[in-house]
Amino acid sequence: MDVPDDLRYTDQHEWIRLDGQSGTIGVTDYAQDALSDVKFVEAPQTGRTFAAGEEMGAIESCKAASAFYAPVSCTVVEVNTALEDDPGLLNREPYGAGWIVKVSVASPAEADRLLTPAQYRELLEKEA
Repeated sequence: MDVPDDLRYTDQHEWIRLDGQSGTIGVTDYAQDALSDVKFVEAPQTGRTFAAGEEMGAIESCKAASAFYAPVSCTVVEVNTALEDDPGLLNREPYGAGWIVKVSVASPAEADRLLTPAQYRELLEKEA
């Protein structure tokens, strides 16, 4: 599984790429592989605020539907509308064009509680 070193991770298999108070959120390569063929992504509306750990939306695939959660407290500033027409982007490019939302982060220090890439790799090894 691909685990980029510039991200922080949750044990629910979400990632966040931080740039100051801005962040991009998606699901990991492991999550997209487990879901298989993604058919629909239910993303939150722009302007919506979430607490860390709160359910943000859902991803539906040919196998199952799965919720995804806010890695940190944040407000949605942009939704990846490309996923509406091509939800398979999430499968093909989970760390690139398959991002789900861009957010304004309430407290970037919250990311310190998330898993580092090394810790996330350890989690994947235990789940394998």
